[in-house]
Amino acid sequence: MAKENIKIDNPFVTTGYVSAEYFCDREKETEDIIRYLTNGNNVALISPRRYGKSDLLRHCFAQKRIADHYYTFIIDIYSTKSVAEMVAKLGSSILESLKPKGKKTWEKFLAILSSVRSGISFDINGQPSWTMSVGDIHSPAATLDEIFTYLKEADRPCLVAIDEFQQITKYGDPNIEAELRTHVQYCNNAHFVFSGSQRQLMGAIFTSAARPFYQSVTLYHLNRLPLERYTEFCVSHFKQCGKTLDNAVVSHLYQQFDGVTYYMQRVMNELFSQTTTGSVCVVDDVSRAVDEIIAVSSTIYEDLMYQLPEKQSRVLIAVAKDGCAENITSGSFTKRHGLTSPNSVKSAIPALIDKGLLTQDKGVYKVYDLFFAIWLVKNF
Repeated sequence: MAKENIKIDNPFVTTGYVSAEYFCDREKETEDIIRYLTNGNNVALISPRRYGKSDLLRHCFAQKRIADHYYTFIIDIYSTKSVAEMVAKLGSSILESLKPKGKKTWEKFLAILSSVRSGISFDINGQPSWTMSVGDIHSPAATLDEIFTYLKEADRPCLVAIDEFQQITKYGDPNIEAELRTHVQYCNNAHFVFSGSQRQLMGAIFTSAARPFYQSVTLYHLNRLPLERYTEFCVSHFKQCGKTLDNAVVSHLYQQFDGVTYYMQRVMNELFSQTTTGSVCVVDDVSRAVDEIIAVSSTIYEDLMYQLPEKQSRVLIAVAKDGCAENITSGSFTKRHGLTSPNSVKSAIPALIDKGLLTQDKGVYKVYDLFFAIWLVKNF
Protein backbone atom coordinates (compact mmCIF):
# COMPACT_ATOMS: atom_id res chain seq x y z
CA MET A 1 0.00 0.00 0.00
CA ALA A 2 1.31 3.47 -0.91
CA LYS A 3 2.23 5.66 2.04
CA GLU A 4 0.16 8.83 2.07
CA ASN A 5 2.77 10.79 4.08
CA ILE A 6 5.52 10.49 1.46
CA LYS A 7 6.87 13.92 0.54
CA ILE A 8 8.95 14.49 -2.57
CA ASP A 9 10.78 17.53 -3.92
CA ASN A 10 8.96 17.66 -7.25
CA PRO A 11 5.22 16.85 -7.11
CA PHE A 12 4.99 16.08 -10.83
CA VAL A 13 5.98 12.43 -10.69
CA THR A 14 7.17 10.80 -13.92
CA THR A 15 8.48 7.47 -12.62
CA GLY A 16 5.40 5.66 -11.38
CA TYR A 17 2.81 5.90 -8.64
CA VAL A 18 3.81 7.43 -5.28
CA SER A 19 0.62 8.22 -3.39
CA ALA A 20 -2.82 9.76 -3.82
CA GLU A 21 -1.40 13.22 -3.12
CA TYR A 22 0.57 13.13 -6.36
CA PHE A 23 -2.11 11.42 -8.42
CA CYS A 24 -4.47 13.59 -10.42
CA ASP A 25 -8.22 12.99 -10.45
CA ARG A 26 -9.42 9.63 -11.88
CA GLU A 27 -11.90 9.50 -8.99
CA LYS A 28 -14.69 8.03 -11.08
CA GLU A 29 -12.38 5.58 -12.83
CA THR A 30 -10.97 4.45 -9.48
CA GLU A 31 -14.44 3.90 -8.05
CA ASP A 32 -15.61 2.10 -11.19
CA ILE A 33 -12.70 -0.34 -11.36
CA ILE A 34 -12.80 -1.13 -7.64
CA ARG A 35 -16.56 -1.65 -7.82
CA TYR A 36 -16.29 -4.01 -10.78
CA LEU A 37 -13.51 -6.08 -9.21
CA THR A 38 -15.00 -6.32 -5.73
CA ASN A 39 -18.33 -7.38 -7.21
CA GLY A 40 -16.90 -10.36 -9.04
CA ASN A 41 -16.16 -8.89 -12.48
CA ASN A 42 -13.06 -9.04 -14.63
CA VAL A 43 -12.13 -5.86 -16.53
CA ALA A 44 -10.46 -5.04 -19.85
CA LEU A 45 -8.93 -1.57 -19.41
CA ILE A 46 -8.13 0.02 -22.77
CA SER A 47 -6.42 3.28 -23.72
CA PRO A 48 -3.39 4.45 -25.71
CA ARG A 49 -0.03 4.08 -23.97
CA ARG A 50 1.08 6.84 -21.61
CA TYR A 51 -2.44 7.76 -20.55
CA GLY A 52 -1.68 6.46 -17.05
CA LYS A 53 -3.31 3.01 -17.00
CA SER A 54 -0.63 1.41 -14.84
CA ASP A 55 -0.62 4.24 -12.30
CA LEU A 56 -4.41 4.13 -12.15
CA LEU A 57 -4.25 0.43 -11.30
CA ARG A 58 -1.62 1.07 -8.63
CA HIS A 59 -3.83 3.83 -7.24
CA CYS A 60 -6.81 1.45 -7.13
CA PHE A 61 -4.79 -1.27 -5.42
CA ALA A 62 -3.37 1.24 -2.89
CA GLN A 63 -6.83 2.10 -1.56
CA LYS A 64 -7.26 0.88 2.01
CA ARG A 65 -10.35 -1.20 1.23
CA ILE A 66 -8.27 -3.13 -1.33
CA ALA A 67 -4.84 -3.18 0.33
CA ASP A 68 -6.20 -4.42 3.65
CA HIS A 69 -8.18 -7.33 2.23
CA TYR A 70 -6.60 -8.47 -1.05
CA TYR A 71 -3.28 -9.59 -2.44
CA THR A 72 -2.66 -7.44 -5.50
CA PHE A 73 -0.34 -8.09 -8.43
CA ILE A 74 0.50 -5.93 -11.45
CA ILE A 75 2.40 -7.72 -14.22
CA ASP A 76 3.63 -5.87 -17.31
CA ILE A 77 4.09 -8.32 -20.19
CA TYR A 78 4.92 -5.69 -22.84
CA SER A 79 8.49 -6.99 -23.28
CA THR A 80 7.54 -10.68 -23.46
CA LYS A 81 7.78 -12.57 -26.73
CA SER A 82 6.64 -16.06 -25.77
CA VAL A 83 4.42 -17.96 -23.35
CA ALA A 84 7.50 -18.98 -21.37
CA GLU A 85 8.54 -15.33 -20.96
CA MET A 86 5.02 -14.40 -19.89
CA VAL A 87 4.94 -17.21 -17.31
CA ALA A 88 8.33 -16.11 -15.96
CA LYS A 89 7.06 -12.55 -15.67
CA LEU A 90 3.93 -13.69 -13.84
CA GLY A 91 5.90 -15.82 -11.40
CA SER A 92 8.63 -13.28 -10.62
CA SER A 93 6.15 -10.41 -10.22
CA ILE A 94 3.93 -12.38 -7.84
CA LEU A 95 6.93 -13.43 -5.78
CA GLU A 96 8.20 -9.84 -5.50
CA SER A 97 4.74 -8.65 -4.44
CA LEU A 98 4.44 -11.37 -1.78
CA LYS A 99 7.89 -10.90 -0.21
CA PRO A 100 6.90 -7.86 1.91
CA LYS A 101 3.92 -9.84 3.25
CA GLY A 102 6.15 -12.16 5.26
CA LYS A 103 7.78 -15.57 5.03
CA LYS A 104 4.61 -17.58 5.60
CA THR A 105 2.96 -15.89 2.62
CA TRP A 106 5.71 -16.34 0.04
CA GLU A 107 6.55 -19.83 1.26
CA LYS A 108 3.06 -20.99 0.31
CA PHE A 109 3.58 -19.66 -3.22
CA LEU A 110 6.98 -21.33 -3.60
CA ALA A 111 5.68 -24.63 -2.21
CA ILE A 112 3.20 -24.81 -5.09
CA LEU A 113 5.79 -23.91 -7.77
CA SER A 114 7.38 -27.34 -7.90
CA SER A 115 8.19 -27.17 -11.62
CA VAL A 116 10.64 -24.26 -11.21
CA ARG A 117 11.82 -24.65 -7.64
CA SER A 118 15.46 -24.97 -8.72
CA GLY A 119 15.26 -21.48 -10.20
CA ILE A 120 14.60 -19.81 -6.86
CA SER A 121 17.63 -18.63 -4.88
CA PHE A 122 17.89 -17.22 -1.36
CA ASP A 123 20.08 -14.45 0.02
CA ILE A 124 21.87 -14.52 3.39
CA ASN A 125 18.71 -13.23 5.08
CA GLY A 126 16.64 -16.06 3.63
CA GLN A 127 14.81 -13.82 1.18
CA PRO A 128 13.90 -15.54 -2.12
CA SER A 129 14.66 -14.27 -5.62
CA TRP A 130 13.43 -15.44 -9.01
CA THR A 131 16.78 -16.19 -10.67
CA MET A 132 15.74 -18.61 -13.39
CA SER A 133 16.01 -17.77 -17.06
CA VAL A 134 13.25 -18.47 -19.54
CA GLY A 135 15.12 -21.59 -20.64
CA ASP A 136 14.73 -23.00 -17.14
CA ILE A 137 10.95 -23.14 -17.57
CA HIS A 138 10.72 -26.54 -19.26
CA SER A 139 6.93 -26.70 -19.25
CA PRO A 140 5.30 -23.23 -19.36
CA ALA A 141 1.84 -24.83 -19.25
CA ALA A 142 2.66 -26.71 -16.03
CA THR A 143 4.15 -23.61 -14.38
CA LEU A 144 1.15 -21.51 -15.44
CA ASP A 145 -1.13 -24.13 -13.89
CA GLU A 146 0.83 -23.91 -10.62
CA ILE A 147 0.60 -20.10 -10.58
CA PHE A 148 -3.17 -20.27 -10.96
CA THR A 149 -3.33 -23.00 -8.34
CA TYR A 150 -1.69 -20.55 -5.93
CA LEU A 151 -4.17 -17.81 -6.86
CA LYS A 152 -7.04 -20.21 -6.16
CA GLU A 153 -5.60 -21.33 -2.82
CA ALA A 154 -4.18 -18.05 -1.46
CA ASP A 155 -5.36 -17.12 2.03
CA ARG A 156 -6.72 -13.81 0.71
CA PRO A 157 -8.65 -13.05 -2.46
CA CYS A 158 -6.33 -11.83 -5.22
CA LEU A 159 -6.57 -9.03 -7.77
CA VAL A 160 -4.31 -9.50 -10.79
CA ALA A 161 -3.63 -6.82 -13.41
CA ILE A 162 -1.87 -7.96 -16.58
CA ASP A 163 -0.59 -4.89 -18.41
CA GLU A 164 -0.22 -4.76 -22.20
CA PHE A 165 -2.29 -7.92 -22.43
CA GLN A 166 -2.56 -7.73 -26.23
CA GLN A 167 1.05 -8.98 -26.31
CA ILE A 168 -0.26 -12.55 -26.02
CA THR A 169 -1.46 -12.33 -29.64
CA LYS A 170 2.17 -12.06 -30.76
CA TYR A 171 3.46 -15.26 -29.13
CA GLY A 172 2.60 -17.47 -32.10
CA ASP A 173 0.76 -19.86 -29.81
CA PRO A 174 -2.80 -20.44 -31.06
CA ASN A 175 -3.87 -22.00 -27.74
CA ILE A 176 -2.72 -19.38 -25.23
CA GLU A 177 -5.96 -17.38 -25.21
CA ALA A 178 -8.03 -20.51 -24.57
CA GLU A 179 -5.63 -21.71 -21.85
CA LEU A 180 -5.70 -18.37 -20.04
CA ARG A 181 -9.49 -18.09 -20.39
CA THR A 182 -9.93 -21.53 -18.83
CA HIS A 183 -7.61 -20.68 -15.93
CA VAL A 184 -9.37 -17.36 -15.31
CA GLN A 185 -12.83 -18.91 -15.54
CA TYR A 186 -12.14 -21.42 -12.78
CA CYS A 187 -10.05 -19.14 -10.53
CA ASN A 188 -12.79 -18.10 -8.10
CA ASN A 189 -10.39 -16.57 -5.57
CA ALA A 190 -9.03 -14.00 -8.03
CA HIS A 191 -10.31 -11.33 -10.37
CA PHE A 192 -8.40 -9.80 -13.24
CA VAL A 193 -7.75 -6.56 -15.08
CA PHE A 194 -6.49 -7.06 -18.63
CA SER A 195 -4.93 -3.73 -19.52
CA GLY A 196 -3.94 -2.87 -23.09
CA SER A 197 -2.92 0.00 -25.32
CA GLN A 198 -3.59 -1.39 -28.80
CA ARG A 199 -7.32 -0.86 -29.12
CA GLN A 200 -7.83 -3.00 -32.21
CA LEU A 201 -6.01 -6.03 -30.79
CA MET A 202 -7.71 -5.69 -27.41
CA GLY A 203 -11.07 -5.31 -29.11
CA ALA A 204 -10.47 -8.43 -31.17
CA ILE A 205 -9.61 -10.46 -28.06
CA PHE A 206 -12.65 -9.45 -26.04
CA THR A 207 -15.39 -8.62 -28.57
CA SER A 208 -14.99 -11.31 -31.23
CA ALA A 209 -17.50 -14.13 -30.79
CA ALA A 210 -14.92 -16.57 -32.16
CA ARG A 211 -12.34 -15.79 -29.41
CA PRO A 212 -12.18 -17.47 -25.97
CA PHE A 213 -12.42 -14.21 -23.96
CA TYR A 214 -15.62 -13.11 -25.71
CA GLN A 215 -18.08 -11.50 -23.25
CA SER A 216 -15.95 -12.51 -20.27
CA VAL A 217 -15.04 -9.00 -19.08
CA THR A 218 -16.36 -5.51 -18.52
CA LEU A 219 -14.82 -3.31 -21.22
CA TYR A 220 -13.56 -0.01 -19.81
CA HIS A 221 -12.02 2.75 -21.94
CA LEU A 222 -9.72 5.22 -20.19
CA ASN A 223 -10.02 8.73 -21.61
CA ARG A 224 -7.75 11.76 -21.28
CA LEU A 225 -7.59 13.60 -17.99
CA PRO A 226 -10.06 16.51 -18.03
CA LEU A 227 -8.21 19.77 -18.68
CA GLU A 228 -9.97 21.52 -15.80
CA ARG A 229 -8.97 18.90 -13.23
CA TYR A 230 -5.37 18.72 -14.43
CA THR A 231 -5.15 22.53 -14.32
CA GLU A 232 -6.39 22.52 -10.70
CA PHE A 233 -3.88 19.81 -9.84
CA CYS A 234 -0.92 21.68 -11.35
CA VAL A 235 -1.82 25.14 -10.00
CA SER A 236 -2.39 23.69 -6.51
CA HIS A 237 1.01 21.97 -6.34
CA PHE A 238 2.81 25.11 -7.51
CA LYS A 239 0.97 27.14 -4.87
CA GLN A 240 1.79 24.67 -2.08
CA CYS A 241 5.48 25.19 -2.84
CA GLY A 242 5.32 28.99 -2.98
CA LYS A 243 5.27 29.20 -6.76
CA THR A 244 2.66 30.49 -9.22
CA LEU A 245 1.49 28.77 -12.39
CA ASP A 246 -0.43 30.62 -15.09
CA ASN A 247 -3.47 28.51 -16.03
CA ALA A 248 -2.68 29.13 -19.69
CA VAL A 249 0.46 26.97 -19.33
CA VAL A 250 -1.62 23.84 -18.75
CA SER A 251 -3.99 24.68 -21.62
CA HIS A 252 -1.00 25.16 -23.90
CA LEU A 253 0.50 21.80 -22.88
CA TYR A 254 -2.84 20.04 -23.22
CA GLN A 255 -3.16 21.24 -26.80
CA GLN A 256 0.47 20.60 -27.75
CA PHE A 257 0.50 17.02 -26.42
CA ASP A 258 -3.12 16.14 -27.13
CA GLY A 259 -3.87 15.63 -23.45
CA VAL A 260 -1.53 12.62 -23.11
CA THR A 261 -0.72 12.40 -19.41
CA TYR A 262 2.93 11.34 -19.55
CA TYR A 263 4.11 14.19 -21.79
CA MET A 264 2.21 16.88 -19.88
CA GLN A 265 3.52 15.52 -16.58
CA ARG A 266 7.11 15.37 -17.86
CA VAL A 267 7.01 19.00 -19.02
CA MET A 268 5.31 20.09 -15.78
CA ASN A 269 8.12 18.37 -13.87
CA GLU A 270 10.68 20.40 -15.83
CA LEU A 271 8.72 23.65 -15.47
CA PHE A 272 8.41 23.14 -11.72
CA SER A 273 12.15 22.56 -11.38
CA GLN A 274 12.92 25.70 -13.42
CA THR A 275 10.51 27.95 -11.50
CA THR A 276 12.04 29.48 -8.38
CA THR A 277 10.09 30.08 -5.18
CA GLY A 278 8.07 33.29 -5.41
CA SER A 279 8.17 33.47 -9.22
CA VAL A 280 5.56 32.84 -11.93
CA CYS A 281 5.62 30.14 -14.62
CA VAL A 282 4.14 31.41 -17.90
CA VAL A 283 3.48 30.04 -21.39
CA ASP A 284 6.77 31.44 -22.73
CA ASP A 285 8.61 29.06 -20.38
CA VAL A 286 7.13 25.95 -22.02
CA SER A 287 9.29 25.86 -25.16
CA ARG A 288 12.46 26.17 -23.08
CA ALA A 289 11.36 23.27 -20.87
CA VAL A 290 10.52 21.08 -23.88
CA ASP A 291 13.89 21.92 -25.46
CA GLU A 292 15.66 20.87 -22.24
CA ILE A 293 13.84 17.53 -22.21
CA ILE A 294 14.55 16.84 -25.88
CA ALA A 295 18.22 17.84 -25.54
CA VAL A 296 18.75 15.07 -22.98
CA SER A 297 17.51 12.47 -25.49
CA SER A 298 18.98 13.95 -28.66
CA THR A 299 21.85 11.45 -28.83
CA ILE A 300 19.38 8.55 -28.56
CA TYR A 301 17.24 10.07 -31.30
CA GLU A 302 20.28 10.53 -33.54
CA ASP A 303 21.24 6.89 -33.06
CA LEU A 304 17.68 5.78 -33.89
CA MET A 305 17.72 7.71 -37.14
CA TYR A 306 21.19 6.42 -38.03
CA GLN A 307 20.01 2.82 -37.64
CA LEU A 308 16.90 3.24 -39.80
CA PRO A 309 16.97 2.47 -43.52
CA GLU A 310 16.62 5.67 -45.54
CA LYS A 311 13.08 4.92 -46.77
CA GLN A 312 11.86 4.33 -43.22
CA SER A 313 13.54 7.44 -41.83
CA ARG A 314 12.02 9.63 -44.55
CA VAL A 315 8.53 8.27 -43.89
CA LEU A 316 8.98 8.80 -40.15
CA ILE A 317 10.02 12.42 -40.74
CA ALA A 318 7.06 12.98 -43.05
CA VAL A 319 4.59 11.67 -40.47
CA ALA A 320 6.21 13.84 -37.77
CA LYS A 321 5.79 16.93 -39.94
CA ASP A 322 2.11 16.20 -40.50
CA GLY A 323 1.54 15.48 -36.82
CA CYS A 324 -1.56 13.37 -37.47
CA ALA A 325 -0.93 11.89 -40.90
CA GLU A 326 -3.76 10.48 -43.00
CA ASN A 327 -3.80 8.87 -46.47
CA ILE A 328 -0.06 8.36 -46.22
CA THR A 329 0.06 5.97 -49.15
CA SER A 330 -1.56 8.55 -51.42
CA GLY A 331 0.21 10.40 -54.16
CA SER A 332 -0.43 13.75 -52.49
CA PHE A 333 1.32 12.67 -49.28
CA THR A 334 4.38 11.33 -51.09
CA LYS A 335 4.59 14.40 -53.32
CA ARG A 336 4.19 16.85 -50.42
CA HIS A 337 7.08 15.26 -48.54
CA GLY A 338 9.30 14.40 -51.50
CA LEU A 339 9.04 10.64 -50.98
CA THR A 340 9.89 8.13 -53.70
CA SER A 341 6.46 6.57 -54.24
CA PRO A 342 3.31 5.39 -52.43
CA ASN A 343 4.69 1.84 -52.58
CA SER A 344 7.86 2.86 -50.73
CA VAL A 345 5.69 4.38 -47.99
CA LYS A 346 3.51 1.28 -47.86
CA SER A 347 6.54 -0.98 -47.40
CA ALA A 348 8.05 1.21 -44.67
CA ILE A 349 4.94 1.48 -42.47
CA PRO A 350 4.83 -2.10 -41.04
CA ALA A 351 8.50 -1.93 -40.06
CA LEU A 352 8.07 1.43 -38.31
CA ILE A 353 5.02 0.18 -36.42
CA ASP A 354 6.81 -3.05 -35.48
CA LYS A 355 9.74 -1.02 -34.11
CA GLY A 356 7.34 1.02 -31.99
CA LEU A 357 8.15 4.27 -33.79
CA LEU A 358 4.74 4.78 -35.39
CA THR A 359 1.22 4.20 -34.13
CA GLN A 360 -1.90 3.82 -36.24
CA ASP A 361 -5.53 4.22 -35.27
CA LYS A 362 -8.43 4.44 -37.71
CA GLY A 363 -6.08 5.34 -40.56
CA VAL A 364 -4.32 8.13 -38.65
CA TYR A 365 -0.58 7.71 -38.16
CA LYS A 366 1.53 9.42 -35.49
CA VAL A 367 5.09 9.22 -34.23
CA TYR A 368 4.72 7.27 -30.99
CA ASP A 369 7.15 9.37 -28.92
CA LEU A 370 5.83 12.94 -29.08
CA PHE A 371 9.16 14.37 -27.90
CA PHE A 372 10.87 12.47 -30.72
CA ALA A 373 8.33 13.94 -33.15
CA ILE A 374 9.24 17.47 -32.04
CA TRP A 375 12.94 16.66 -32.43
CA LEU A 376 12.35 15.35 -35.96
CA VAL A 377 10.50 18.48 -37.03
CA LYS A 378 13.23 20.70 -35.59
CA ASN A 379 16.09 18.79 -37.19
CA PHE A 380 14.81 17.75 -40.65
